[in-house]
Amino acid sequence: MENRRCAGGRVVQRPVLYLGEINDSQRKAWIRSIEVFDEDQEQQNKLALFASDRSIPESVADGIGVRLSEFALERPRQWGACWLFEQLWEQLGLREFWREKLGKSREGTDWEHVLEVLCAYRLIEPGSEWRLHRHWYAGSAMGDLLGEDDALAAKDTLYRCLDLLLAHKKALFNHLTKRWQDLFGLKYEVLLYDLTSTYFESDPHFGEADKRQFGYSRDKRPDCVQVVIALVVSPEGFPLAYEIMAGNTSDKTTLKGFLQKIEEQYGQADRIWIMDRGIPTEEALAEMRERQKPTSYLVGTPKARLNKLEAQLLELPWQNVRPGLDVKLLPQEKEVYIFAQSRDRISKERSMRRRQMKTLRKRLKELEGMTLKSKDLLMKLGEARGRWRVAWRLMEIDVPEVAAKQRATFTFRLNRDKLREARRREGRYLLRTNLCGKDPAQLWQLYIQLTQIEEAFKNLKGDLAVRPIHHQLEKRVDAHIFVAFLAYCLHVTLRHRLRLKAPGLAPRAALEKFAAIQMLDARFPTTDGRWLIFTRYTQPEKDHKLLLAQLGLELPPQSPPRITAKSVVKPS
Repeated sequence: MENRRCAGGRVVQRPVLYLGEINDSQRKAWIRSIEVFDEDQEQQNKLALFASDRSIPESVADGIGVRLSEFALERPRQWGACWLFEQLWEQLGLREFWREKLGKSREGTDWEHVLEVLCAYRLIEPGSEWRLHRHWYAGSAMGDLLGEDDALAAKDTLYRCLDLLLAHKKALFNHLTKRWQDLFGLKYEVLLYDLTSTYFESDPHFGEADKRQFGYSRDKRPDCVQVVIALVVSPEGFPLAYEIMAGNTSDKTTLKGFLQKIEEQYGQADRIWIMDRGIPTEEALAEMRERQKPTSYLVGTPKARLNKLEAQLLELPWQNVRPGLDVKLLPQEKEVYIFAQSRDRISKERSMRRRQMKTLRKRLKELEGMTLKSKDLLMKLGEARGRWRVAWRLMEIDVPEVAAKQRATFTFRLNRDKLREARRREGRYLLRTNLCGKDPAQLWQLYIQLTQIEEAFKNLKGDLAVRPIHHQLEKRVDAHIFVAFLAYCLHVTLRHRLRLKAPGLAPRAALEKFAAIQMLDARFPTTDGRWLIFTRYTQPEKDHKLLLAQLGLELPPQSPPRITAKSVVKPS
């Protein structure tokens, strides 16, 4: 038929072609039908859907009426980032690994699923386990993806899962290093080693045997107890091992044990260890040189070493090894010192120092004009010293003693000898290595890769929010950090994939983009008193499709609808 518009706005239908009558079998084939899961009968059924205001033909035995005007959209939850997490989890083979290691409880709890929830939470929207239990799990689609209900995120279940993890730490990193080698062709010939600390918001009285102790805080929280975390990563940022130590552990005492740990776990190989100053001692470096198979190293040196060698270095000529980088080489017995200057670093550090000096001078001028007692003046000077340490070292401050009730005064001036020394050392680094035949430009390139381990610590403390830690039991503290490192393994895997395919996008930005894909339930009441439920994720936008194509991923098909008794509301 076709519609014809006539005078007066009337529309009449005109036959175009007669195709004959349709028989019952043709009519049945043309009726729209869908596969649904009947939760009451626990089986798949095929139903033909009809609007509630239309009668169901007698020839249709499996028809059902739907009240379209009463449908509702319910339970919006975040799906996209959870699905991306699942893809990373699968790519690293962690489902099979943990299913074999953890198994199920006597009550039927799948511990691998619980661990997935803990790691997804830490990667996507980190916080406390209590918040995961109370809020996050219900607002995410992890239950839909895993086929689990709310019991999976019970508070005691989450804590019991933490107690099962630490025994498998060594096996996990063996598995991951092999997996990364297969996926990305990584080589572990260069290792970066460094330490950081993380603090606790808890009662500090734990006893001397506990790892939580007061010590040098890299988080500027000396008021809190802490633990020290030692980490070894590849130049691409992939972790090979980590260790949790007491909060009062000295950096210098950790290297020997970690060298032994890596060799026991991964075997002896020709590796180059790169470390910042303050970690290796003279005894440790001598031991690395004198071994039957010497261990290669490239390390920064403390300022005291530069003071000793400065006279010898001044006599040596600069060698340009690449644009913007000059070096001086000072051979020693079985070692070579590399004094390097980077013009970019000189400009950056000089700019930072000038900015600090300008701000500190302005503050000291303000304090000169204030009427302060001696105690108050010293407090404000101490505050200025803490805020502008680099500039403070170049100033000479003189505070004469005065009576308690008299106005305190002070004088300050720039120490030009210290300024000249600071200018000579800005953007310059003294390195030492037992790789005597290596190209200096290559050694410098290796050393600046230490920024990768700094980025790893930044991600752990920032994106993955490993701090502060609220657990009271020491084994739960270790397990909390273990979950954070497992989430970091997924984070760095995603970052490496993005670098190859979408270098302008950070892992956090990718997760936030995918988090915009939501899942919800479209619920239709039927004429026989049941609910027809369509669980659907929202359609991806153009940027999602582009990112999926770049990463080589494809969204799964929508899940089939369900039909259930009206009095029963079950999550999909």
